[in-house]
Amino acid sequence: MQSTRQSLVSGISHYARRALGPRWPSALALVLANLAPLYGVLVLGWPVYPLILLFWVENVVIGVINVMRMAMVDPGSFFSWLQKVVMVPAFCVHYGIFTAGHGAFMHQTFVEGRSGGIAEIFTPGLWVTRITDLGLWIPVAFLASSHLFSFSWNYIRRGEYRTADLDKLMIQPYARVVLLHVVVWIGGLAILRIESPVWALLLLVAVKIILDLDAHLREQRRLGGETMGE
Repeated sequence: MQSTRQSLVSGISHYARRALGPRWPSALALVLANLAPLYGVLVLGWPVYPLILLFWVENVVIGVINVMRMAMVDPGSFFSWLQKVVMVPAFCVHYGIFTAGHGAFMHQTFVEGRSGGIAEIFTPGLWVTRITDLGLWIPVAFLASSHLFSFSWNYIRRGEYRTADLDKLMIQPYARVVLLHVVVWIGGLAILRIESPVWALLLLVAVKIILDLDAHLREQRRLGGETMGE
């Protein structure tokens, strides 16, 4: 039996490596990091709001990583640095407004017994308090670590920064975030209406993992991952 299990695991691993190519370590890290929400649902009994909040915080992480990517584009070019002086702050403002608006809408939709005005929603302390009260710092660290690993493995180690394009990086996070979170949002509202059964929460996490993995692989292809280091 043990030999059969080992053969099965080895076969799955071999298939995954062939299917994902040199991206498989970052893809695996992403999937493992997304297991933290499963633990929250199954062991800690999370309702829908901690999941939605955790996935929103991941938006912030994605934005920070994208700023790091933009800063590393063509580091030897003086003209590139002139572009970055303008484009990096522009991205921070635009993506920051988008993320803050998303967070405010999430807070208004999913938090029961909310108090305070709209100004409170845009106060960073509110989100720090929410994350702390719900015990989300460890899951946040797992998700952040997976994105940092992908940045280190694919963007730096495999040299994707050499072929990355600033214009594409300006809009790249939206392609990943918008589709994923529209699906998560609709699913979260549906789950809220049926009072957050465990099976529905697990389904939401599973859908998020699948969409996240697909978005990750598409993102790597856009950055030149198909040709770098294979």
